Amino acid sequence: MQLFYNPNINEKTKKFEFDKSESRHIVKVLRKSKGDFLFITDGKGLLYSAEITLAHEKKCTVNIKEFTKKTKPWNYYLHIAIAPTKLNDRIEWFMEKATEIGIDEISPIICEHSERKVLKMERLSKIVSAAMKQSLKFQLPKINEPITFKNFVKQDRQGDLFIAHCENREKKSLKELINPSNNTTILIGPEGDFSTKEIDLALQKNYKPISLGKNRLRTETAGVVACHSMAFANEGK
Repeated sequence: MQLFYNPNINEKTKKFEFDKSESRHIVKVLRKSKGDFLFITDGKGLLYSAEITLAHEKKCTVNIKEFTKKTKPWNYYLHIAIAPTKLNDRIEWFMEKATEIGIDEISPIICEHSERKVLKMERLSKIVSAAMKQSLKFQLPKINEPITFKNFVKQDRQGDLFIAHCENREKKSLKELINPSNNTTILIGPEGDFSTKEIDLALQKNYKPISLGKNRLRTETAGVVACHSMAFANEGK
């Protein structure tokens, strides 16, 4: 299945026109023509079946024939708050892989040891939507604007709250604490780890300290491990 994404279609949409870039891809690269069918998702769990009525490289038009509600493959809500990496391609890699595995929300958090505080949000959105299409998912993860660590942990959140850090303190493995089907928020720190002050603040806000294994992981790897641990713990639930 070749999946397309557009957030502007809904159950009432009857006719839809792709932009110039996607029109060219459909007509010139995929060699689709009038009468062919395409599949489009709105990123909110709906899959639309559409018939091409005009196959032009600058304006490809379709008629929506039907739509179906696609159930989310995972039965929990996962929110990972992660510090941006020094190199852009690493945080981009995390967002791509997390989307492929299954995640609901991502918040970039600016920490005391953060080496990057500015992100190209439009590019990240494109990477996440491309990963959603490639992995044939129909729910687009929510990507939040960067927020300071302090302001993030002060916000009220439901479900299980975890902070992964490297300090030599008492903590348990994430796999021991996961409650299948629960809403879960996990904090992942920068290359220099969370500061002692940040860890203490998170603990005061009822975040539980966790380990992601015996090995020391890069920020983006830790994020993927956390994401996969949630998926594995909930497999078959």
